[in-house]
Amino acid sequence: MARAILDYSKTVLKKVSFDVELFSKELEKAVKRLLPFEIEELRIWLLQFTVDRPELYPSLALIKNQN
Repeated sequence: MARAILDYSKTVLKKVSFDVELFSKELEKAVKRLLPFEIEELRIWLLQFTVDRPELYPSLALIKNQN
């Protein structure tokens, strides 16, 4: 079940990546729902996902504050 939440969170984040504010809100929700090891996996995924999306870099601070 936990893996499903992580995969769902990634899917939602991909779909809302056009809007920085919405992306940040969805990222906050994901961090609240995920377990610590899943947050780390999401962080790694985000680093790859945002490589060509510099407008999303500020959102990464939301996940870095959780460590």
